[in-house]
Amino acid sequence: MLNRKSAIIALGSNLQNPAQQIRAALAAVAAHPQIKLEHTSSLYITAPVGYDDQPDFVNAVCAVSTDLSDVALLAVLNRIEADFGRERTFRNAPRTLDLDIIDYDHQSSDDPHLSLPHPRAHERSFVMKPLAEILPDFKLGQHGNAADIVARLGDDGIRLLSEAE
Repeated sequence: MLNRKSAIIALGSNLQNPAQQIRAALAAVAAHPQIKLEHTSSLYITAPVGYDDQPDFVNAVCAVSTDLSDVALLAVLNRIEADFGRERTFRNAPRTLDLDIIDYDHQSSDDPHLSLPHPRAHERSFVMKPLAEILPDFKLGQHGNAADIVARLGDDGIRLLSEAE
């Protein structure tokens, strides 16, 4: 990989054995020849956001390095979502898999297809707590580092997935 960039990817699922979906999605990301998985958080159980009438989510975050552009990485992640049966029925709907680029090499973009850093990540404990677990000093845009953001947000509605679950 000649022009390696770093990226933070958030993963979420609340359908069809969500913990297994996340583990399999991490394996699919890691299997791509142009993506190297650098860090992976624990799995967390989180309450749904935006649309409450659905099961809890399993969430995680991973840090990768890649020589893919931001748009090419998004295309790979969208393809993985589709392979896992992702259907986009309505905003915040239940899903088999959701893969979001939270940060791509600390770049800023207002592109309607890929805003960077992710415009709501700093408001979401289910993204920031796993990110702070693996990279507490990671600076997310103008919002500060992951550990400080988590301290501001708190961790209501999020807990570690136990081995038994």
